[in-house]
Amino acid sequence: MDKIKYSIVTPAYNEQESLPLFFTKVIPIMETLGEPFEIIAVNDGSRDGTENILAEYAKKDKRIKAVNFSRNFGQQAALLCGLKHSGGQAVICMDADLQDSPDIIGKLIVKWKAGYDVVHAKRAKRKGESAFKKFTAFCYYRLLRKLSGMDIPKDTGDFKLYDRKVVDTIISLSEHNRLLRAQTTWVGFRQTSIEFERPERQVGQTKYTLKKMIKLATDGIIPNSSAILGLTAKLGVFLNISSLICYIVFIVFACIGKALPLVAWIFPTAAILTSFILITNGLTNMYIGSIYEEVKNRPIYIEKNNYNL
Repeated sequence: MDKIKYSIVTPAYNEQESLPLFFTKVIPIMETLGEPFEIIAVNDGSRDGTENILAEYAKKDKRIKAVNFSRNFGQQAALLCGLKHSGGQAVICMDADLQDSPDIIGKLIVKWKAGYDVVHAKRAKRKGESAFKKFTAFCYYRLLRKLSGMDIPKDTGDFKLYDRKVVDTIISLSEHNRLLRAQTTWVGFRQTSIEFERPERQVGQTKYTLKKMIKLATDGIIPNSSAILGLTAKLGVFLNISSLICYIVFIVFACIGKALPLVAWIFPTAAILTSFILITNGLTNMYIGSIYEEVKNRPIYIEKNNYNL
């Protein structure tokens, strides 16, 4: 059997409507390359007919390989699983909903053959997404760049091409809470990007709820930056200065015969101290929670079964 040249990795959660379109679109594009390829679909605990569809396609085409999780472990776990099972010299991660346009796969490969180890697909336009999602994504990735100190490419997601050595390096990392797009930047190697217009989702609805978006954001910032811990000291200095200014104002009022009642002195003091304590504990607990997840050392995902692997 010829050695696999390209691996396509796609996570799937309740994508029974999208998967047939995905295979219909991607397979002909890969066949035009004239080199051996595989498609690894990771079913992230779907509750619809995703598992049956993957079994059907894997039975008809040995190039389609599938993994079924025992439950929903999240997109990042599904991507990591796909990377671990991939055998291609170049691995392309993309969503199954076709918003990661298969038409630019060839352009990613051209950059890889030019010597780049990572090729990011950068979203020039994002069609069909709410203004809220666009705004929060815009703010989050710029905040992540600032806090982590890493030059994470703006307006990129998990749609990218990895050289084999980059995949092996990412797999070797030991942390549990993962944001692959941050780890991809951290490992280094020669990286570039190409722009594309992200189309609207053709069928179904997005599976990324607000809760999942917050979890993804937390997994990106907490493991990759300790800057938040320093915010408490800065906040403490700010609150202390604010409190001092407040007291000076109160003393001035007292000197000019317009003294404020005692409660006016107690309330801002108690409010400032209480808020400082709560914020400090909250930020510290976020890091403790992350450490707790790491020291449990549970598997990032559990495979129920697989096809053609």
